[in-house]
Amino acid sequence: MKQAIALLLILLATPLWAADKPLTMDVWPGDVPGEKGDIEPEKTLPEKSDASKKVIRLTNVSKPTLTVYKPPKEKDTGAAVVICPGGGYYILAWDLEGTEVAEWLNSIGVTGVLLKYRVPRRKDRIVHKAPLQDAQRAVSITRANAEKWGIDPDRIGILGFSAGGHLSATTSTNSDKRSYEVIDDIDAVSCRPDFAVLIYPAYLIDGEKLKPEIRVDENTPPIFFAHAADDRISCENSIRMYLAMKQAGVNGDLHIYEGGGHGFGLRSSDQPCSTWPKSCEQWMRARGLLKRQTN
Repeated sequence: MKQAIALLLILLATPLWAADKPLTMDVWPGDVPGEKGDIEPEKTLPEKSDASKKVIRLTNVSKPTLTVYKPPKEKDTGAAVVICPGGGYYILAWDLEGTEVAEWLNSIGVTGVLLKYRVPRRKDRIVHKAPLQDAQRAVSITRANAEKWGIDPDRIGILGFSAGGHLSATTSTNSDKRSYEVIDDIDAVSCRPDFAVLIYPAYLIDGEKLKPEIRVDENTPPIFFAHAADDRISCENSIRMYLAMKQAGVNGDLHIYEGGGHGFGLRSSDQPCSTWPKSCEQWMRARGLLKRQTN
């Protein structure tokens, strides 16, 4: 009996990502809000023929998950970022805008919390509603587990690309109201990100105005933007939100690069847009988000 108890204590004391294995957990403890069971099984789509642009593309996600990637202990700053891959709300660019981002965050001492949110778009529902439910819950889960995961609850951000940028912007500007009915104590924890990073965000504007769900006000967190001027998803998306933040008295950092197109992720190229990760790191460091924990 004593040996069994000792073993249990060891297991409880062992980090959930021991042996370099990230922790993966369900976003929802039971039924997923609004799901009708009409989505086909989750799958990975065939790779595109262009080998230089290979991307792992997930679809038919009906069971959202979080995967927690911890940085090396000697680098860990205590900051964390929820990662929202893009894909037009049809697929998730899982490596390009997901796992590769977690690796980069780990390299600068930040815990990456990769969100596998629901895609494709649900029939007869607001396009972003299911993903927003998942993202709000993801931020609250991260904050609720801050002590267990070695995270500072006041340095939790959100980062998204393209549609994931829209999701991150929506999450950042709608923390005053849940998009689902409260189900447990986790939902009593704030779902407001402390900062955000939006990389070529899509769907933020309608004409020359921000869409209604992008509710910028004085409570909007500081945001870093990166967009290419030649992106088919107009850089006006980033510019309009940045200007709205400025008018509301909220700080931001806007980078519009001459070239790069859409979907460049973090992969290196001869385009200036590939320097955005370093600029983002400098912005985070200047804001004190990468300060080392003293405890």
